[in-house]
Amino acid sequence: MQLTGADILQGDNLDLLPQLPDGRFDLIYVDPPFNTGKVQALHGGSYADAFDDYVGFLMPRLEHARRLLAAHGTLYVHLDPREAHYVKVALDGLFGRDCFLNEIVWAYDYGARTKRRWPAKHDTILVYVKDRARYHFDGETVDREPYMAPGLQRDPARAARGKLPTSVWWHTIVTTTGRERTGYPTQKPEGVVRRMVQASSRPGGWCLDFFAGSGTLGAVCAALDRRYVLIDSNPEAVAVMRARLVADGGAQSGQGASGKPARRVDSPPAGR
Repeated sequence: MQLTGADILQGDNLDLLPQLPDGRFDLIYVDPPFNTGKVQALHGGSYADAFDDYVGFLMPRLEHARRLLAAHGTLYVHLDPREAHYVKVALDGLFGRDCFLNEIVWAYDYGARTKRRWPAKHDTILVYVKDRARYHFDGETVDREPYMAPGLQRDPARAARGKLPTSVWWHTIVTTTGRERTGYPTQKPEGVVRRMVQASSRPGGWCLDFFAGSGTLGAVCAALDRRYVLIDSNPEAVAVMRARLVADGGAQSGQGASGKPARRVDSPPAGR
């Protein structure tokens, strides 16, 4: 399959991933369905977010992810507390426990609250590297965040610059009136994905999201001079990300090779 570096592919990721070249990607970010048991509504349709064997569904795809990572590459798997523990055990078996780099907790404070337990207001992002001795991580390129107690910093310049985020990321969700909002029900904020791309890839590098949804990884890559491949089976998701990326400079069309072929989305007329 010929890739341009600004690719949106429509099709089952399990059919398309074998067509991508080994070791191509510096960073793979996936935000799969969370197995909420609910039906997620889209603009013109819906999809069922329910799996009897969630790990059995996800792991064949993550096996491809490991093959597709470069030796210095990093995988980010975005989950929530329903399945994160089971997927971590499976990923330890796939990558080796020693290639587990981080558990990132994305904490937010928005939405409904229960009075019967502690309100669940975080997602879990599991981070694995292909090779513990060779992976790329550059914290100096990551957007800084304010110190919680800047007055305790003796150097005013250091306090003003802020600090490298820890493994707990406080970041708002995509707001209903935000610039980046697409209306896609499970859209993730660019600010969260930007940290991963900044730290774990270099300008010109290749990034992949094979549960691409609203196309947040593509939007971040376009802004940061990275090449990207986005895959989703849902035509509504593909329409959302295509419209989003047209405004940023243009995703390219694609073609599957065999089996259930991809529909490669046509390039927009001149100038995401």
